[in-house]
Amino acid sequence: MAHGDVGLELGARVAGALRRGLGLEITPAEAVIRPSTREGVDYQCNAAMSLAKKIGKAPREVAQAIVDHLDSADVVEPPEVAGPGFINLRLRDDWLAGRVGSLLGDTRLGVPVVENPRRFALDYGSPNVAKEMHIGHLRSTIIGDAVLRLLRFSGHEVVPHNHLGDWGTPFGMLIEHLLDEGHSADAEISDLNRFYQEARRKFDADPGFADRARARVVALQGGDEETLTLWRGLVAASTRHFQKVYDLLGISLTLGDIYGESFYNPYLDTVIDELTAKGLTEISDGAVCVFPPGFSNREGEPLPLIVRKSDGGYGYAATDMATVRYWITERGMTDLLYAVGTPQAQHFAMIFAASRQAGYLTDEQTSVHINFGTILGEDGKTIRTRSGDSVKLVDLLAEAVEHAAKTVAERSSLDTERQAEVARAVGIGAVKYADLSNDREKDYVFTWSRMLATEGNTSVYLQYANARCQSVLRKAGTPRFGDVVVTSPAERALLVRLLQLPAAVAAAVESYAPHKLTSYLYDLASTFTTFYDTCPILRPDVADEVRASRLTLTKVTSDVLVLGLDLLGISAPPEL
Repeated sequence: MAHGDVGLELGARVAGALRRGLGLEITPAEAVIRPSTREGVDYQCNAAMSLAKKIGKAPREVAQAIVDHLDSADVVEPPEVAGPGFINLRLRDDWLAGRVGSLLGDTRLGVPVVENPRRFALDYGSPNVAKEMHIGHLRSTIIGDAVLRLLRFSGHEVVPHNHLGDWGTPFGMLIEHLLDEGHSADAEISDLNRFYQEARRKFDADPGFADRARARVVALQGGDEETLTLWRGLVAASTRHFQKVYDLLGISLTLGDIYGESFYNPYLDTVIDELTAKGLTEISDGAVCVFPPGFSNREGEPLPLIVRKSDGGYGYAATDMATVRYWITERGMTDLLYAVGTPQAQHFAMIFAASRQAGYLTDEQTSVHINFGTILGEDGKTIRTRSGDSVKLVDLLAEAVEHAAKTVAERSSLDTERQAEVARAVGIGAVKYADLSNDREKDYVFTWSRMLATEGNTSVYLQYANARCQSVLRKAGTPRFGDVVVTSPAERALLVRLLQLPAAVAAAVESYAPHKLTSYLYDLASTFTTFYDTCPILRPDVADEVRASRLTLTKVTSDVLVLGLDLLGISAPPEL
């Protein structure tokens, strides 16, 4: 049975004390319970500081009232008021032991399912057809997939949609080039990037080809069956490549999750008609525009969303408005999430504003741009190949596995086949964790030596910590788990840390910030390492009940590490 967040549980006790002592009503979250780093203190309550001014009392007076009416003797030792009005809380050893002991065999490890699940449509991935995925697609794919895993584990419904760039003007030149090269609709294109670049060069250099390409766009948009057949072939060739990358990365996206730009094409006219009927459109230089309030250019002039271009074509704004309309009105989603880079922040802010004007989004729905920064090379610039090209994602991942194979070979006695499996888990995990362990809104520097380090906040360190747990359990033979007892500070510190998983998951979900979970997992692995180094487990002189207790702690630690890494899309091999 999932018990939930210890901080919120203590918060509920504080809320009760305030109700009894001062007649105040607050929620458990408003009790402001935070983990403490002070020696001898597990949590600190700061509610008195925030409430004092509101009710006209001194913070220490409010804090004392909380302590005097706190019904928590079963959970914490006698609390104390400290400083200007903080309340220090130390969990009882017997309560800690019982709570952690109950996690053994609990598949959710104390993390509760949300009481009111919501329905999320999550846009992530979004590569372009006829172009290979490159390192610029990494963050959307990894962050989006971690958010999906966290939300689903919390009990929400999540429908991913991969918004492929699979429609528009470039497909005229691509289809004409396909015909010029004598390819059929089901042809395999060995190098998508080269194919696209060849078509682009021909379009720029050959006016005749350019004219044919433009005519082909008209045929495509007009529904010409031959052209559509060739277009479908291009899309299929690209999606086969994308799926190989997703499979290598361990990403949840499948072919069934593809909702490309072409999918929304039938809805575009309707969007324009609805916007116009509500008086939201204006004609500007021949284009149909929406001017959502609050957006202006450098000259202070209203900034337009061009929903239909002067030539009658549609751009990203129309497609994105149609996307909002589809997922809210036709699929009944309550929340829209977009894992897209920070440079698109203004675009999405305008789309959300215009969608609310149009009535596609109401006060009952949320729309969030899960923005992220750029991956930098060690020179501090956007990472590229030596020739200046974007780094192909499949090449990057292959290099990650190659680097990891060297690390695994140096430290492992596994057979060759098993080493290859572990190297893949370590290499792919290192790439993912290096991304997810950073605040997503910030840029980060991509460094092989740092991400594959066996010490510090890396996935390799966490994977080795779990492998150490598993090694202890294997050496124990058929391990006898027992009731948890507290015999040392290192044991107690591990107990406290193990109970913080629900809070870490909740924090990561609340702000779509996977790094809040990685920080917790690193702290847990570090705490376990101290426990392992100072608390013998299998040594002959360790008492049976202590050994059984420490085996329980080892098993629960492994379970938390495996679950936590899985929520990030990273595997934890039992042997390294």
